[in-house]
This record gives sequence, C-alpha cells and structure tokens, in this order.
Amino acid sequence: MTQADGGSGGSLVDSFGGLFAGRKPVIAMVHLLALPEAPLYDQVGGVNRIVDCAQADLRALQDAGVDAVMFCNENDRPYELRVSAATTAAMAYVIGRLRDEIKVPFGVDVLWDPLSTIALASTTGAHFVREILTGVYGSDMGLWEGRAAEALRCRSRLGRSDLLVLFNISAEFASPLDTRSIAERARSAVFSSLAEAILVSGPMTGQATSLDHIREVKKAVGNVPVLANTGVREENLEEVLEEADGVVVGTALKVGGITWNPVDPARAKRFMRMARRAAPG
Repeated sequence: MTQADGGSGGSLVDSFGGLFAGRKPVIAMVHLLALPEAPLYDQVGGVNRIVDCAQADLRALQDAGVDAVMFCNENDRPYELRVSAATTAAMAYVIGRLRDEIKVPFGVDVLWDPLSTIALASTTGAHFVREILTGVYGSDMGLWEGRAAEALRCRSRLGRSDLLVLFNISAEFASPLDTRSIAERARSAVFSSLAEAILVSGPMTGQATSLDHIREVKKAVGNVPVLANTGVREENLEEVLEEADGVVVGTALKVGGITWNPVDPARAKRFMRMARRAAPG
C-alpha cells in the first residue's frame, strides 16, 4: 500500500519497524494502581504505594525479556473520556520516579483521553502511545467520539513527530455506531487519520481478539502493522503471532491471570519463552 492508495506514508509506517527492529513485539502492560481522585485510590498508601507496585511490575517484565512496556491507569474505574489534571500529573510523577529503571521502549495510555496521553508522552519521553482516536461508539462512558485531529495536532505542537501512535480501532467496553466493517474502518483510519499502526481488541480487557478481524484488517491496510490488543494468553499466543505483527498483553502476565493482580514473574518469563519460539524475530 502506498500513500496514494491509502497508506500513511513511508516515514510513519517505518517508525514501528525502527522502534521494534523488525521483531513482532510483546508490549507488556504496567497497570498503575488507582490514582488520586479515582474511587479506588488508596488514601493510606498514597502515591508512593503506586510507585512501589509499578516498580515491582516493571522489574518483573524487564527481567522476563519483554520488548516494551506501556504505563496505563487501568484501575481508574469508572473510566473517563476527559481526565483531570491530577490524573495526568500523577502518571507523570510515577513514570518520572521510574524513568532511570526503564531499559526498553515504553509507551503511555491515559484512559480514555488522547490529548492527555500525548501530553504525558511528551513530558516523560515516551516512545509510543495507545488510544481510541477514530470512530463513534456507544460505551459504558456514554457517547465516545474519536479525536485524531486534535491529538495529532497536539503531537505536532509539542514537537514529537517521532512519537509512534497506536490506533485502537475496536474500543473495549463499547460498540461502534459506524455500520462499516472493521476492515473498512481500519483502511479509513490509515487514509484519513494517518494511523501508523492498528490495534484490534476484544470486547473487554482480557478478552480475546478475533483472529478473523486481525486477518481482515491486515488485508485492508497493507504494510501498516496490526497488533492484537487484548486477550492474548499462553493458550492462543502462537496462533495470534502467526497472524498479527505483535501483541499487547497485561492480564495473562498477572498472578492467577487476573487483571488487577501484580505481574507474576514466572508467568511473564514463560510467556516470553513461548513468544520467542513462536516469532523468533
């Protein structure tokens, strides 16, 4: 696919390969504990407990050999479409405390606020971001509208043209109001919104991504990378990596395979051994 027939342009597409050196990356989640203002925030442990738990997860994931990590406010339920300044500031503080320990490329995702995500990435020196940027959805948070134009202009204003943007085109906790197929929506995201890499998700965190959807999207977007964003586990890892250009994984690496638990070092190492066998790269 060329820029003329719908691609996002060589320099943007190539940024994924440059960051991950031609490998099918395993991007592992560092799910932060609930942040200040969130209902589940631990007032006693405070921000220092968030730092300590994130540090333990980061060390376990890097020891396991993941290709990248992504920091996310997964525990800030109920989720918001526009977060407060306190949320972004708290995430910046936590990442800043850990910055010297991060040895792999890292990304950020502020659920579900793309402008805050871009701003956080800019201030922390992140290599990539993940967000819902296109489409309109009926969701648990109400009507959810993509903000690609605002987010990419924010990236330009902040001088971060190097920042890789991963477009999640199948929002969790939501259904698209768009009647087009997922392949058509993916092609449109690349053509009109300059999508540099596409993420395909299941219906919720931890639930499997449809392999058929991955195949359909890959056929539609040509050389633009397509990754599985949810529900990748040891049981389906090999078949997912046969189809996808990489995976984002969180729940499968946690104690007991439960999203809200800390990273299990043994599970993470076992998962990475399987990933390397499935896609040596």
